[in-house]
Amino acid sequence: MSEQSSDKMLTTRNHDRDVVGMTYVYPVISRRAGGVSIGINLNPNNACNWHCAYCQVPDLVRGLAPEIDLEQLRNELTTMLNDVVNGSFMAERVPADCRELCDIAISGNGEPTSCKNFDAIVTLIVEVMQSFDLGDEVKLRLITNGSYLHKPNVQAGLKLMGNNNGEVWVKVDSATEAGIERINGVTATPDLLFKQVKAAANLCPTWIQTCMFAWDGAEPSEVELNGYLGFVKQLKAEAVPVKGVLLYGIARPSLQPEAEHLSQLNGAWMQSMVQKIEEEEFIVILSL
Repeated sequence: MSEQSSDKMLTTRNHDRDVVGMTYVYPVISRRAGGVSIGINLNPNNACNWHCAYCQVPDLVRGLAPEIDLEQLRNELTTMLNDVVNGSFMAERVPADCRELCDIAISGNGEPTSCKNFDAIVTLIVEVMQSFDLGDEVKLRLITNGSYLHKPNVQAGLKLMGNNNGEVWVKVDSATEAGIERINGVTATPDLLFKQVKAAANLCPTWIQTCMFAWDGAEPSEVELNGYLGFVKQLKAEAVPVKGVLLYGIARPSLQPEAEHLSQLNGAWMQSMVQKIEEEEFIVILSL
């Protein structure tokens, strides 16, 4: 395959989990990570306990991660890393300005921490990463809604990540009960989300990950904005060791019924939101 085979090149807008024909492992170009991210999909059954309005997973259903074949996962991750690190994958599949391996990301078609042996999976991934001597440049990231952070096996996994260059991105799209229900499709309180963020941050370096968009053409309301800013202000007041906020907008179309309500916020609005969060003494990384 030549470097000019652009139809087979990865892009930030194509996060196809089947791009290399594996069950659990898939490569993407991540606009938030800033390069190539090797994804670990622990939810090939498209099952999640949340139903986010902006989710790009087709045929999303409510449920938990299935049993994971650990040996298959190990083989797939080893094969993928070998092609990326020692093979021709970067030259053949990645645009020249993105040819840097940034992370191994536990992120797929549902909530990954719903796996009953999550800690064993983290152990496996750490072992494979160490076998390639990836160093401190390549992080092990978990992208999560935080809803299973009370489980001992999840906490054990996060602690292991914290000791092995790990990082958690935990979802906080809204800090009002109405907003959480509309955006994330669950009944939860801001206090519960706060406890989840705090639990993650005390086990592993943690960022808040926030998606913002217009609903039926309307920008987030003052109630929503005040709730969100109050949430980050409380984190600061209670000295929760959150590294900052990863703020992003919609880059790819939602595959959920709610898609008809969603549209991008303009860059000026997003920049103004960055400024508001920064006024609370938080680092913000914006991806439009």
